[in-house]
Amino acid sequence: MKIADEITKSSLFNGLPAEQIAELVKICLDQTFEKGREVFSEGKIAKGFYLVLSGKIKVYKLSLEGKEQILHIFGSGEIVGEVPVFAGGSYPACAEAIEPTRTLFFSRDSFVELIGKEPAIALNMLGILSQRLRRFIHLIEDLSLKEVPGRLAAHLIYLGERSQTPQTLELEITKAQLASLLGTIPETLSRILAKMTQQGIISVEGRKIRVLDRKALESLAAGGKSTI
Repeated sequence: MKIADEITKSSLFNGLPAEQIAELVKICLDQTFEKGREVFSEGKIAKGFYLVLSGKIKVYKLSLEGKEQILHIFGSGEIVGEVPVFAGGSYPACAEAIEPTRTLFFSRDSFVELIGKEPAIALNMLGILSQRLRRFIHLIEDLSLKEVPGRLAAHLIYLGERSQTPQTLELEITKAQLASLLGTIPETLSRILAKMTQQGIISVEGRKIRVLDRKALESLAAGGKSTI
């Protein structure tokens, strides 16, 4: 597929006229990352952002003890490292390819110059940043106020809202990565999945999770009393 078509599919650039897409093609750099390769590190001067064409990138923070907390998993059509485009400075977290990944890199200087000519691009980016902010607020609330079963239930509901089949969900990351995203360890996650299965809330087959009792799942997500 042509680079212009790949750019047009992204939520950031969707709806832009062909002339603006052509300008974006001129300033992007096609880059690939092997599984496990660092995309950028926390504190590194941010020279631009990435549009994921294929594969997946995890954005995460490390504690002083070396514990990893995944903040988000980005896939095809999503942008990574966009905050410093407006704010300047350094990347606020680390990013790593969790499978072979292809991206388009947009340098900050070239992109800011293009925004000056085409302000519609900035409006699209502000919309995405607003959605991202809401998601991070929910993540902070979940990690701070909910026990692990509630965090898992909230995440499953979130996946369902993004899926065309909300009752049958396909995990796109490993259970170890999901555990990190939820601020727990794989053993605890496995125990909670097993307990939710025993209680008839969900069924699990590999990475496929089927929601059997939506009301019970919503109750857990809302912080309802848990026996899990």
